[in-house]
Amino acid sequence: MRVALIHDWLTGMRGGEKVLEELAALYPEAPIYTLIHFPGSVSPALESHPIHTSFLQRAPLVRSRYRSYLPFFPAAIEDFDFRDYDLLLSTSHCVAKGVIPGPSTLHICYCHSPMRYAWDQEHTYFPKRRGLGARLRNLALTGLRLWDVASVPRVNVFMANSTFVAQRIRRFYDRDAEVVPPPVDIDFYMPSYSENNPQSGKNERPGGMNDKTMSDDGYDLAVSALAPYKRLELAIEACEKMGRELRIVGTGPEEKRLRSLAGPRTRFLGRVDSDELRRLYQGARLFLQPGIEDFGIAPVEALAAGTPVVACGEGGVLDIVENGVQGVLYRGQNAGALAAAIDKAGEIRFNSEKLASRAKSFSKTLFRQRVSSLISRYVANLEGVTP
Repeated sequence: MRVALIHDWLTGMRGGEKVLEELAALYPEAPIYTLIHFPGSVSPALESHPIHTSFLQRAPLVRSRYRSYLPFFPAAIEDFDFRDYDLLLSTSHCVAKGVIPGPSTLHICYCHSPMRYAWDQEHTYFPKRRGLGARLRNLALTGLRLWDVASVPRVNVFMANSTFVAQRIRRFYDRDAEVVPPPVDIDFYMPSYSENNPQSGKNERPGGMNDKTMSDDGYDLAVSALAPYKRLELAIEACEKMGRELRIVGTGPEEKRLRSLAGPRTRFLGRVDSDELRRLYQGARLFLQPGIEDFGIAPVEALAAGTPVVACGEGGVLDIVENGVQGVLYRGQNAGALAAAIDKAGEIRFNSEKLASRAKSFSKTLFRQRVSSLISRYVANLEGVTP
């Protein structure tokens, strides 16, 4: 088959790009079509594919302001010509799902989420509601929503990364979606005392136990883009009041505001390499996720490293964590509820190997098997009705 991969933009290696990387491994000759590509910003595996960009690649200040071109994204993604392809595989959290397929082209979309800022999280992303600029932005978002719904029929099959996202696809697009959890490198993020970990000096914790320690001199960890809906200010407030050290890995537009809220017990680590991130996961007392995520690869990485999760009990985390088993889930997005959940987690004896075992159901191997099976099924159905 002639296969093309479509992705919103290639500007860094985050969860969406890791999904794309696995899809690209299934089709190593497939070209990648994307709005914008910053060369060298993604893995060598993705860079090895032919990469085709839209007219936005040449837009002024695109490297620093590409999100400002949001009103032009629909026109840019529709400008690609896919008439010569048999199969389109799009990974979309913005407009990638809106490509125009050829008349006999099968389009399967792996949907990370319907556009958050255009739908149910508009007020979180854009709290300023008054003034001419806000009114013009609201008009642009209204147009974007209309286009987003109008482009839904261009997708033959939706895959969702979680039950939560499948529900949002049903709500906003009136379509069913098959849930396929994203891939996690569980073999890399393993407990420091795992018998399979060549990095560990000893296979067990002192005393022969693999229980996660909750020592007072440890630290809690958050790994996240610094974006409004992540609600990291709640983790900062809770840890500061409880006298707990919090380490935050990630960058984003909220960094200045979050730093202004942080006290002496909060450390911003920015971007870290994979080895350092693994060490941070392994050494943390708890992994904290105060926001509502569509799925959340970071909690799975934390479990794979043997660290329990404390998270707001809504969204994709419900597919990952069973309350009281792999961590503690709480209701209500406020610092008090998070602090109470942290206290509760301190009373539970978590076993690192059992936490890592839960993460195995989100392995790269299982992801490829699930995607390959789904694609084969729909391609076979398509061929069955082709004259």
